Amino acid sequence: MSGRVKQSAAGHFLLIAAAFVIVVAGMRAAESLIVPLLLSAFIAVIAASPLFYLQKRGLPNWLALMVVIAGVVGIGALLVLLVGGSFKAFQANLPFYQERLGQQATAILILLRGYGIDISEETLHTFFDPKKMMAVVGQTLSGLGGVLTNAFLILLTVIFILLEAAGFPAKLHRMMDEAELSLRHFDTIMLNIKRYMVIKSSTSLFTGVVITLWLTFLGIDYPLLWGTLAFLLNFVPNIGSIIAAVPVLLLALIQLGSGAALWTGLGYLVVNNVVGNVIEPRFMGRGLGLSALVVFISLVFWGWVLGPVGMFLSVPLTMTLKIAMDANESTRPIAILLGPEIKTAE
Repeated sequence: MSGRVKQSAAGHFLLIAAAFVIVVAGMRAAESLIVPLLLSAFIAVIAASPLFYLQKRGLPNWLALMVVIAGVVGIGALLVLLVGGSFKAFQANLPFYQERLGQQATAILILLRGYGIDISEETLHTFFDPKKMMAVVGQTLSGLGGVLTNAFLILLTVIFILLEAAGFPAKLHRMMDEAELSLRHFDTIMLNIKRYMVIKSSTSLFTGVVITLWLTFLGIDYPLLWGTLAFLLNFVPNIGSIIAAVPVLLLALIQLGSGAALWTGLGYLVVNNVVGNVIEPRFMGRGLGLSALVVFISLVFWGWVLGPVGMFLSVPLTMTLKIAMDANESTRPIAILLGPEIKTAE
């Protein structure tokens, strides 16, 4: 009897694993369709808060929706106007930056040999290839910029999601016998997701603005582009700030030298530490966090499945999953495992 139970458990596990592999393969194959839909849901969750606020203030549903959509379009257009030119200029100058970085790598080799440390160029390029590093930066920015080609589809999807959000509770009432209980669970999940998205978006915006001002003060090229990248990658705790800082440090080294690179790194370090360790924990609390290991795995997984946009959406997607699991008693242990370290009293 116990052998049959073990066989049944093993078969159940294999079935779940096979289904997971099939779903992931399907998501990767349908990346061009899934990415705009996920971005639309992400934008809609953030836009839902001002929409519901305007409705509570007495504005008709259609007028509140028009105001919110006008705000989304305005912010998107402003972003394209401000960042689009910087992105094109950076792409045009990318070969020059690669060449300059290669020259500086060669200068470092000569300096090391002067101190008796003999490292071949092949060995250096194995661990540090400047051309490949700058090419990866360009490809990542191209992947994020490619989303703009689906801007109209994303906007339409956001509008329909917001329209549907207003009537969803009534549909749930008619669809389910225990609608009140389901609505309470749904409201709890949505409230936590909206709270997380609003706080994270606000702190990310603060990070992007401060980084832009700091880089402008230092005289680094394309500060708006790097500020936007810092805003996007701030959604990925710890790792995101490092990824956002690397291309700017390289550019500062190429453009202004090691002193500017040092000040640039110091600025990123201070801003991200203040935001990540002071501001966010104060407003978010420990309940809306993820362990560092889960952040890293989600970054690798969603980046592999959905490309550069998947890296940006990795933590919001995982955080949404954690919040949904935390609202259900049967899946709460998994949510605890996904969460940050719990400090026990000594």
